[in-house]
Amino acid sequence: MGAPVLNGPFTMPMVRGFVPRLMQPWLYVFMAVTFQLSGGLYLGTLAEMMGETTLMREDLLMCLYANLAGMAIYFPLLFRMKFRFTNKTLLAVSATGVLVCNLAAPHVTFLPLLWVICFVEGICKIQGTFECMSTIQLWMTPKRDFTVFFPMLHIIILGSMQVSDLLATYLMHYYHWSYMHWFMAGVMMVDLLIITLCTRHFRIVKKFPLFGIDWLGALLWALLLLEVAYFFCYGEFYDWWNSPVIRVLAVMIVSTLAVCVGRMLHVRHPFLEPKMWTYRHLFPILLLIMLVEMYLAAERSLEEVFYESVMHYEALVSVRLDWLVLAGVVAGCLFAYWWMHVRRFSYLRLLAVGIAVLACYLVGFYFTLSSEIHISQLYLPVACRGFAYAVLSATFMVCLEEIMTFQHFFQALSVFNMLHMVVGGVLGAAVYTEGLSYYMADNLARYGTAIDNVAVSSSPFDLGGYMPGFIERMMEVSIKQIYGWVIYACLLLFLLFLLYDAPIRRELKQMPGWRALRREAEKAFR
Repeated sequence: MGAPVLNGPFTMPMVRGFVPRLMQPWLYVFMAVTFQLSGGLYLGTLAEMMGETTLMREDLLMCLYANLAGMAIYFPLLFRMKFRFTNKTLLAVSATGVLVCNLAAPHVTFLPLLWVICFVEGICKIQGTFECMSTIQLWMTPKRDFTVFFPMLHIIILGSMQVSDLLATYLMHYYHWSYMHWFMAGVMMVDLLIITLCTRHFRIVKKFPLFGIDWLGALLWALLLLEVAYFFCYGEFYDWWNSPVIRVLAVMIVSTLAVCVGRMLHVRHPFLEPKMWTYRHLFPILLLIMLVEMYLAAERSLEEVFYESVMHYEALVSVRLDWLVLAGVVAGCLFAYWWMHVRRFSYLRLLAVGIAVLACYLVGFYFTLSSEIHISQLYLPVACRGFAYAVLSATFMVCLEEIMTFQHFFQALSVFNMLHMVVGGVLGAAVYTEGLSYYMADNLARYGTAIDNVAVSSSPFDLGGYMPGFIERMMEVSIKQIYGWVIYACLLLFLLFLLYDAPIRRELKQMPGWRALRREAEKAFR
């Protein structure tokens, strides 16, 4: 997805002439990375933010999901914005939006407003990343081959997630958690300087007005996504169905879904078209990505509990594992590129490889998890997690593009990322949190009888010194039990992949050119 070429196959006409030719694409890579580094409220600073503000962990996680929801819901509008505004305008507005949101977020404590800020930043984040990557796509792959583009794209996206966590943790430790927001504001000012001095206004096609967009439909789908995220994020806090809040919210979710579907079926140009849902293999891909995200939710729900409650790692210790995850991500993306583009092997088999490595991560944690291990023993399992996440994310996107026309691809990509970024993760976290509460209570009841059998009065027994270690052991056993169940589920999915062969071609169709896409969009709205 690149601008029309001038003076050679890789020249980007929106970059001013005084920028060296070899540096032109790297400016966009740099800006794409900076956009991906921004993230509403940063996960690496959660602990200190909870201690300094009145916000709970659920509040801060909801900010994260609001940011991801903004990214997911905006996908169908990316091309319409690109056909309406110049590249420089979109990049400048995106950088300005991220800058303003990062300056405002640390000073806002009113939760609905904070969630809106994070949602808007997610929109600006994905718009800026899309503009950068679409501009250099022809530099990355002159033939517009998605088996090249998506693996390289995920190096930037998934790699930036790990770098963002590292930056936030180190800045929080040596300075203050708000410094991450100040740092991102400074980086966005550098982006604005690059955009102002090194780029010019450029249109890839003739201006196409913003008519025929279902803005109300977009708002309703966004509302539905946020309601689902709130339901699972705050479920345990409100004690699930025992709370009237959760019961009312469940009714609201069903009502909003009914309104969204009704509008989709009766509006001439709905935000998500009914035809988009009719493509063969779409639902299996959506189901698979949600299951994979549920498995990977163990990272935040189980791993962090293990690091904090059992191992008592400080933030600077546990964050060392992010380097191994980053290495796994890069290796996974390069492996996906080699498998799909160089060797042209089956995509289905690549998905099976990704799920097998995901099972290795779960099995590795199950057999390694103990309060007596060294942190180096966790290097291989977390590297497997990064590898599996990269392989599966890139391959799922390639398969999604293969099964449908480009007209509906970005609508399907929006639904895909709703499940990929928000629903799968928050649902998996809710299941693991509820399971941990159940097994923790069950194990305390079962193994607590051993303490009752001790004759405390007749023999010296330091009950107060014994109980903290006992609680840690129960936590360790409970986490291991949940990992065991997740391993069963992951191995079952892997066996299904070995038994099933979906008819997905080995070679992708090419993406159409910009002018062809504009003509198709104009034809659809006439």
